Amino acid sequence: MQIGLSLPVAEFFSDNLLISFHRGEIAVRILHAARELPEPVETFALFTSDDRSHCDIGRPHHAIQIPSASSYLDIELLLDLARKHSIDSIHPGYGFLSENAEFASRMWTEAGAIVIGPGPENLARTGDKLQAKSLAQACNVPVLEAMSQPTSNVDEAKAFARRIGYPVMIKAVDGGGGRGIRLVREDAELESSIQRAIGESPSRSVFVEKAAVDGFHHVEIQVIGDGTGQVRHLWERDCSVQRRFQKVVECAPALMNNRGLIAQVIESALRMASEIQYRSLGTFEFLVNEQNGEFYFLEVNPRLQVEHTITESISGFDLVQTQLLLAQGATFQELGLGPEVRSNTPPPDNFSIQLRLCAEDPSNNFALSIGKVTEFVVPCGHGIRVDTHINNSGANALVVGSNFDNLLAKIIITASRWEAVVRKAQRVLADSRISGVKTNIDLLRGIVSHPDFMTGHIDTQWLGLKLDEAYQLGRRIADTLRNGEYSGTTTSQQSTSQSTLPVANLLFRKGDAWAITLEPLEQGNSQVSAQEAHHLRLSRVLRNEFPTSLSAEIEYTTPSSQGAIPYRMQLETTSTAASALVSSTHRRGDPKNPTHVILPLSGKLIEILVRNGEAVAENQVLAFVKQMKMELEVRSPRAGTVKWVHEMEEEEEDVAEGMLLVELGEQPERDHGQMRGKL
Repeated sequence: MQIGLSLPVAEFFSDNLLISFHRGEIAVRILHAARELPEPVETFALFTSDDRSHCDIGRPHHAIQIPSASSYLDIELLLDLARKHSIDSIHPGYGFLSENAEFASRMWTEAGAIVIGPGPENLARTGDKLQAKSLAQACNVPVLEAMSQPTSNVDEAKAFARRIGYPVMIKAVDGGGGRGIRLVREDAELESSIQRAIGESPSRSVFVEKAAVDGFHHVEIQVIGDGTGQVRHLWERDCSVQRRFQKVVECAPALMNNRGLIAQVIESALRMASEIQYRSLGTFEFLVNEQNGEFYFLEVNPRLQVEHTITESISGFDLVQTQLLLAQGATFQELGLGPEVRSNTPPPDNFSIQLRLCAEDPSNNFALSIGKVTEFVVPCGHGIRVDTHINNSGANALVVGSNFDNLLAKIIITASRWEAVVRKAQRVLADSRISGVKTNIDLLRGIVSHPDFMTGHIDTQWLGLKLDEAYQLGRRIADTLRNGEYSGTTTSQQSTSQSTLPVANLLFRKGDAWAITLEPLEQGNSQVSAQEAHHLRLSRVLRNEFPTSLSAEIEYTTPSSQGAIPYRMQLETTSTAASALVSSTHRRGDPKNPTHVILPLSGKLIEILVRNGEAVAENQVLAFVKQMKMELEVRSPRAGTVKWVHEMEEEEEDVAEGMLLVELGEQPERDHGQMRGKL
């Protein structure tokens, strides 16, 4: 079935009802673009009870609450919503079901709604990495040697890897965003890498591919098709600054001098897109080595990209509106894309950088940082754009949890020269403040201040090799900001240092009082008393930085006390979820106890690999925790024997940083030889 190819596209918008099946900053972006269309459309958006800031900022005509985070992937539920509200067009954003051919097909056949994009036939052909490689080969585009069929058989994968030689990549055929991909340099790493990639693949299918790792840039071409074979490009983006195959900083155009080589890459992307009569936006990704003139096709992302912003900044085109207008039947001529831009046409004289600000802790292996964003300040001005779903109005503050992506904002910087855009990025990051959660802002500061970045001497391996160096550079910059020494400034020392403190948005005064009623949820539990009334009165506020911290002298009255009891109260935020702190089944680990193996991150516990009495070796994998669909290892810091291990109550269990996972005893001498085989 070819949605959008066999029928007049304008018919899909007969009622002008558009729904965004997404959340976060991209939902805001889609809603804003839809509200700016020449012909008004009625907009809908989805939200969950704990995640609706995108609705507050995007302001759809209708906001529909869905049961949970998993509802964004529930095709049956989404079909029911489309039918109930007579939706005729759906923008899938990126992630979730944006590359799902079944979703696009069923939405049209069962609900009469078009999913804005290339249509199910091209989704099936380009969303599957092996099928996309076959298309590239048919179009005489260079590809890296890979298995022709997906597998989950370790022996089959090993045999192929040995034949083509390490290093190799393990890739989920339907992975994306860094998920379902592992670099393997030797046999010993292969089996666990395959299992983890399978676990991150919706179809549980992977393949092995020869890795190209030295001196290669990750270059992607922005393609637009009208569904008839006509295709256009808006030049390229360089996404080489990445950690574990997840993009951190992107720029446009590519940081390469050989425009002839880039022209070959653009021509290859256009040839592939024209061959399949591609429709809507698509990103064709390549590895490009300027030193030896080689390039290889990687994959197609048949959707809007996270980093579409920098292409918009250098080209002046609104890519989201372009998607919407194409789906309404607009021609290239009407979109301003009439004259074909040749592959060797130089890009516009602008440079743009996108910085991904994420809620994570670089000092703790980039563990997800859970909590409420209490302060978010990014400067505005010429050449600065911020795409975010953080609501600064004071209502419905953003709370970062483990159910969704940890992207807080995309900071996009544009200037006429590379040196100017880098300096502007340095200044913007220096002037930005985020409180309530830990972020990667110091890493971003270090990256854009590193000499290699300023000179453009980076490739896909650069950040992995320079990660600690870049982060420590960013930490030093943060220290100078706190001391008021950045760029030689000393006069603003007091205001600069104070600005790093969170600001209370609630005013507490002496005499404020609250009646507190504690009513047990477990009525039949004999250990829990019946409903009790308590009373708390502030007698002196010592320091108010609520909700980050609050220090006060209070008078506290309980039903059993003879009168008010004076206390000094200290409240402090914690990165640990409250539900995990008070759970009767989750023990808190003691960081000072060498026998405790403590969870270093929050997320969903999906598998524990050891049992009571089992011997473990130092650095052995004990468990896997899922964060945003990525499966992360928890390893033992020392050898020993398991004295106690947490018992999972569900197949996937919400857990918090600091929870005790395993308690170790001494290592029996006789078990040494046995443990070596478990690493």
